[in-house]
Amino acid sequence: MKLLATALVKAQREFEPAKKDATNPHFRSKYANLSACVDAVKDALNNNGISLIQPTHECADGVIVETMFLHESGEMLSAGKLHFPASKLDAQGFMSALTYARRGSLLSACGIAPEDDDGNAASKRSDVNPLDAIKAKAAAPAPVVHNEIQLPGTFKLSIPGKEPMMCSSLPEWMETYNSMADKVAGSKLSKDAKAEKISEFNSLNADVLRMLSTVEQVAMTAHKQKRKAMLEASE
Repeated sequence: MKLLATALVKAQREFEPAKKDATNPHFRSKYANLSACVDAVKDALNNNGISLIQPTHECADGVIVETMFLHESGEMLSAGKLHFPASKLDAQGFMSALTYARRGSLLSACGIAPEDDDGNAASKRSDVNPLDAIKAKAAAPAPVVHNEIQLPGTFKLSIPGKEPMMCSSLPEWMETYNSMADKVAGSKLSKDAKAEKISEFNSLNADVLRMLSTVEQVAMTAHKQKRKAMLEASE
């Protein structure tokens, strides 16, 4: 493992930040997509004789990705396996989970993070006259909320057979979502009925679930595994 370790240290010195070159339309924020993450490390790894591979493993409710480094000497290192649940059990859901899992596993294995452009944003904000901002805000029309209309900074939680809820923050949305799904999993319904209701709940909220960050996805996975155990324990 000595040759691979030496080469990996050299490659890591050449890693670049993953550029936030993609836009999340739901949260109106920039993020580093999978391509940007690969571009940040691939040349440095290859230049030092290291190949990057990300095999997948069989998983019924999502994807399991393993990031591995293969040195030209034949030495190999695994960075471990990462599980991501699929928000929907169809092609789109599994491919979305695969993209999240590959990106999260790669960032963790290489020890890199998306570039921080907060400094640039702050410097741009300093050029704005505060009085102009206040006047513009006062002149803006008042927003309207009605069922399907979602305001910036709010998060819609869709509930089967009921009116959707508007949560004021993403943590509130996640907490409410998990609370409702846990309640179904712990109900007196049959195992199949519970699974069907939870699947419908997931499908209705797939857009938000797909856009959660890596850390948020990991947190949601813990709750999903808890519900899976509850379902398996059902009669």
